[in-house]
Amino acid sequence: MKIAIIGMGRVGATIAYSIVMKGLCDHLMLANRTTSTAEGDAVDLQHGLAFCQHATHITSGSIADARNADIVVLTTSVPTTKVMTSRMQLGIANVALFKKLIPVISRNNPHAILLVVSNPVDALTRLTTELSGFPSSQGIGIGTLIDSARFRVMLSQMEKIHPDDLRAYIVGEHGPHQFPIFSQAVFSSATTNHNPLHREIFDHVNEAGFQVYHDKGYTNFAIANASCEVIRTIVHDEHRTMPLCTYFDEWLGVSDNCFSIPVVVGRRGILRYLYPTLNKREQQDLSINAAKIKDTISTLLG
Repeated sequence: MKIAIIGMGRVGATIAYSIVMKGLCDHLMLANRTTSTAEGDAVDLQHGLAFCQHATHITSGSIADARNADIVVLTTSVPTTKVMTSRMQLGIANVALFKKLIPVISRNNPHAILLVVSNPVDALTRLTTELSGFPSSQGIGIGTLIDSARFRVMLSQMEKIHPDDLRAYIVGEHGPHQFPIFSQAVFSSATTNHNPLHREIFDHVNEAGFQVYHDKGYTNFAIANASCEVIRTIVHDEHRTMPLCTYFDEWLGVSDNCFSIPVVVGRRGILRYLYPTLNKREQQDLSINAAKIKDTISTLLG
C-alpha cells in the first residue's frame, strides 16, 4: 500500500505523522512544491521509525515525483492568515492551484483514491473529480466528517456517553450552511431529540474550527485524525459509514452537486450512497444548502 501526501504544511505533516504512527501503509511519499520541506519531514519521520511497530518506507520529492500511489491525500493550499473568516477566501487561489496540479497527479496515479482535504473542500472536490476524469467514487472530500466528529464529542460530553456509541451526522457544506440530521441521531439504540440544547451544541460546532484557528493560527490534529479514519477505512476495506464530500447526480431531489452526504467507504473509495429519511426542516435545510453550494461552485469554477 502506497500513500502520497501532496502539500507538507502543518496539516500535511500531521497526517504524515499519524499515518506512520498508525502503520497505515508500506510506502509513504511526501510531496511539496518546495521539495526541501518534504525532505525535512521525511527524514524527521524516518528518525522516529525505531519507536514504531510498523516499518514504513518514507520518501519525498516534487509533486511530479508522486507516482503509482493507491491513495493521494491533497492538503496543498495557498497560505492562510490568522484573520481569515471564511474558507471561501482561499477559493480563487486554491482553484487555480488545483487546476495546475490535478492533471499531473491523476496522470501519474491513475488508480488512486484522491482524498481532498484542502479548502473550500466542496468546490475543490468537484474540480478534482472533473479534472481527473476519475469516477466520483475515487474523488472524495473530507467534508463534514470533522464537523460530525466534533458534534459527537460535544454531545457525548453532555450526555455522558462515549462518542463511539453516538450516531450523529452533519451533512452539506463544510462551512456555514451545513446542517445536522437530528431525526436520525441515536445514542446507542435510543433516538435523540431535536431540542434547544442540542441545537446550541450544533451552533458551537459550526464555529469550532475557526475558534481553534483563531486561537493558534491553524488546525491540524483533528483534521489529521479524520483524514486517517478515511485512509484506514480504505486500506482495510472496512465498509464504514461516514459523511464525506462527493459529486453525485441525484440525492433526495438534489441533482448535479457536490457536498457531504452519508456514504459507505471501502477499498475502492465510495461504495454506495446512503439515503436517510429527512424530516421537513431537514429537507428545507438540504434545499437551501444545495442551492448555496451550487452557486459557490459555479462562481469558483465557472
